[in-house]
Amino acid sequence: MAGLFDLARPLVHALDPETAHKLTVAALAALPPGKPATHDPRLAVSAFGLAFPNPVGLAAGFDKHAEAIDGCLGLGVGFAEIGGVTPLPQPGNARPRVFRLAEDQAVINRYGLNSEGVEVVAARLAARRGRNRGASGIVGVNLGANKESSDRAGDYAVLAGKLAPLCDFLTINVSSPNTPGLRDLQGEAVLDDLIARTLGARDKACGAGRLTPVLLKIAPDLTEVDLDGIVAVATRRDIAGLIVANTTIDRPSSLQSPHRGETGGLSGRPVFARSTRLLAQAALRLEGRMPLIGVGGVEDWRTALAKIEAGASLVQLYTAMIYKGPGLFREINAGLLAHLARTGAANIAALVGSRSAALAAGEA
Repeated sequence: MAGLFDLARPLVHALDPETAHKLTVAALAALPPGKPATHDPRLAVSAFGLAFPNPVGLAAGFDKHAEAIDGCLGLGVGFAEIGGVTPLPQPGNARPRVFRLAEDQAVINRYGLNSEGVEVVAARLAARRGRNRGASGIVGVNLGANKESSDRAGDYAVLAGKLAPLCDFLTINVSSPNTPGLRDLQGEAVLDDLIARTLGARDKACGAGRLTPVLLKIAPDLTEVDLDGIVAVATRRDIAGLIVANTTIDRPSSLQSPHRGETGGLSGRPVFARSTRLLAQAALRLEGRMPLIGVGGVEDWRTALAKIEAGASLVQLYTAMIYKGPGLFREINAGLLAHLARTGAANIAALVGSRSAALAAGEA
């Protein structure tokens, strides 16, 4: 797949970004099932009660509708997160709504949580071969609220109730900048109620079985006071982990692309420093009470390592795959293994949080 991408890259990038995205998902969905990948045990990670074969995952936003789960898992990822999924189908915002910032190795999107709806996604998850508890790869689902919903907290509860038995983890996404008012759900009091209702629906759906872990994905544009409130709620409500962080509404002065003024969430290289600092600040506050997933600007083994050293047990990427191709996941894992060999570290878990204080202070 990686070799084919290298050949097709000029053609793919000649297309508008959304069309290229759809074609890539369709290509992965059409691939025949492959043999399970072999993973070096030094990269194995235990988090949220799950055994991840390696720490590098595919972030939400790529396989929005659960169309190509097995194709995504075949890229050598440690896990894949699909979605965001909303209870009712919704088209999202008008096109064009995604822009490549090639000069900055970045993307701006304002999709607006376009979703085929929970019933379609649930049916695809239920029909998937070997879906139970990571038997053929760990799969999470990113949850979002409908734009016109009058009860957004209730939307997350509906999603958790339908999807918890069908996946390995759920992510409460209250940090997308493209649904008006969604980020307001990160406020401490509102978030507390939302999480409580979501966990209640999860508990009911799972019954006497294993409770599907629920994670919370936050924005990179939070203040430290905001972060304090989120950490307090997450620990009080027994959230399994945090994903730090989503796209940013900020526009760094370093951006060079002519698309830099487009509205939406910015992802890729320009968000690396901001999201890594927030990740480290979260790790220091949590003091190991829950695992973290680091996302934002991961593009090679060095940036993945920095997230791990900041406090992430796992990392995710999506934007860098647009520019570097689907072979990137295996390249990052190979780089991490080479780093372990050079430094003599026993495994990747030994490096988690080793530079949290320095990275929280903004040091490189």
